[in-house]
Amino acid sequence: MAIELYNQGGHVCLMISHLGDDGGEAVQANQFVIVHDDHGAIIDPGGNVAYNELILAISRFFPSHRLTQILASHADPDIIASLDRWMTGTEATLYISKLWERFAPHFCKPGKTHGRIVGLPDSGARIRLGNTEIVALPAHFMHSEGNFQFWDPVSRILFSGDLGVSLGSAADAAQPITSLRPHLGRMQPFHQRYMVSSKILRMWARMVRPLPIRMIVPQHGAPLAGAAVQEFIDWIEQLECGIDLMTQDNYRLPA
Repeated sequence: MAIELYNQGGHVCLMISHLGDDGGEAVQANQFVIVHDDHGAIIDPGGNVAYNELILAISRFFPSHRLTQILASHADPDIIASLDRWMTGTEATLYISKLWERFAPHFCKPGKTHGRIVGLPDSGARIRLGNTEIVALPAHFMHSEGNFQFWDPVSRILFSGDLGVSLGSAADAAQPITSLRPHLGRMQPFHQRYMVSSKILRMWARMVRPLPIRMIVPQHGAPLAGAAVQEFIDWIEQLECGIDLMTQDNYRLPA
């Protein structure tokens, strides 16, 4: 069942979190639907296992074939492995980093994506959704080379991709985090490995501080809400990660 993150004045944000639960072969992953009046977008629609649930969520608001936008933070399989089905069942346009616009068609049958991919510039973009917009924010090297987060100014939700991830079950993902410290054990190892460097994280923190963020919602794990939003920005700004932690011991011939 889809979880309502926001529902006011014809603007709705939904999260589907239960796919890829404990014990399965696939990593737990969240998928998102944004509806504004009779316009709709999905963010990081995931693999084929997520497709039917997303179709049902969208159909609560309008016929799924009228979906107009697919927003992809990057090009990993847990982000867009179901792309062929979306290209078949809708007329939606895929928005993805220009680095990945010629890789995304590999998920589809030949010709399916022709004229239906917009390569986002590194600087980001403002994507129209009815009479509002979704803002693609630069999030490069967190963890992908060409990477975006999506800011919804109506709900004030930042859909943050792989930043803010807390590893756990789908049940954990359904419960918002409002105090960061109890969850750092499920966050720190992931961020230290998947984020490229502390330099990138500091620049990200400076970029998002002016935004009135009500919730940070990652692609894996639970949303961050309340005090946890600012606590996370403060924590991640100081975190050593990625190449900061690498030494010659990480680059030796196997025994």
